Amino acid sequence: MYKKLFKEDLEQFTSTLKQFGSIYGPVKKTSRGCEFTELTDFKDLQLNYTRTMIPPKKFFLKPKEPLYSLNKDAGFKEIIDDSKTVLLGVHSCDINALNLLDRVYLNQFPDLHYKTRRENTIIIGVSCEPDDYCFCTSTGSSHALKGFDLFLHEISDSYIVRVGSMKGFQIITQNKHIIKNPSLTDIKEFKEYEAERLSKITLNLNVNGIQDILDLSFDHAVWQENADICFGCGSCNLVCPTCRCYDVIDYLKLDLKNGLKVRRWDSCMLKQHALVAGGLNFRPTRVERLYNRFNCKMSCSEDSLNCVGCGRCTVYCPADINFVEVLKQVRED
Repeated sequence: MYKKLFKEDLEQFTSTLKQFGSIYGPVKKTSRGCEFTELTDFKDLQLNYTRTMIPPKKFFLKPKEPLYSLNKDAGFKEIIDDSKTVLLGVHSCDINALNLLDRVYLNQFPDLHYKTRRENTIIIGVSCEPDDYCFCTSTGSSHALKGFDLFLHEISDSYIVRVGSMKGFQIITQNKHIIKNPSLTDIKEFKEYEAERLSKITLNLNVNGIQDILDLSFDHAVWQENADICFGCGSCNLVCPTCRCYDVIDYLKLDLKNGLKVRRWDSCMLKQHALVAGGLNFRPTRVERLYNRFNCKMSCSEDSLNCVGCGRCTVYCPADINFVEVLKQVRED
């Protein structure tokens, strides 16, 4: 279903979303970009942003969260966050990243914490403002077919609203006084705007056969060259919308009777990530960890690339390691 929402009615439309939960959207925080934060003033909403540093996955797989409370006598008690949330302004690449995380956390062994948040969250997508670091057309992530409730495609004075779920249909129904049917002129303009947006994504990465190429390039000099300048800080993992490695730690209070079992994000670029009992480390060197990360992002372990072409790892790398240029060098050689 396709509808139309005038930009002048966006504030009114946003106010009606409060009944579905706390509203979070992209808000300008620093000179380098926006951050998804709770929207207390509509004027702070920045829908024409390029990317946030930390992706929206933080609402579903939190950077640090308690899983269980521990008590010597009562045992474990699971801690479930069932708060309602509305994410307004999520880009196609991040929606596709969440679809990938769904296959990890919901398919064979559903993660109750992730599942509860996913069910309690309304996702409203918006068309993006690409820059020179975006390569989502190469990874097939420039358009989201599912994983959202509504999607706002910007045209001149309006948004073409794509309905993606029954929750989205419910929102549209409750806003029928401001939601209109698009005309043929609107649809033509929608196609023109989408074509223009995609034309701005000029960075391309040939991913055909990239898995085989990487498997055969373990000894390529590019890994050592970049490992020599890499800080091993793990920033690329922290900003990646598809990275999902985590560690679980028990925190015991001084009374030795109570505590918490906590999950927190982990990074394969950190030396201790591959450290196991007995002191064995499967990837003791930085060059091995760097190669592993690139190999992981270009793998199809969940039936799709583990990279959505958002460009975050390049933009926020303190060592200026360019993800696409490294892969191009491997392919060319």
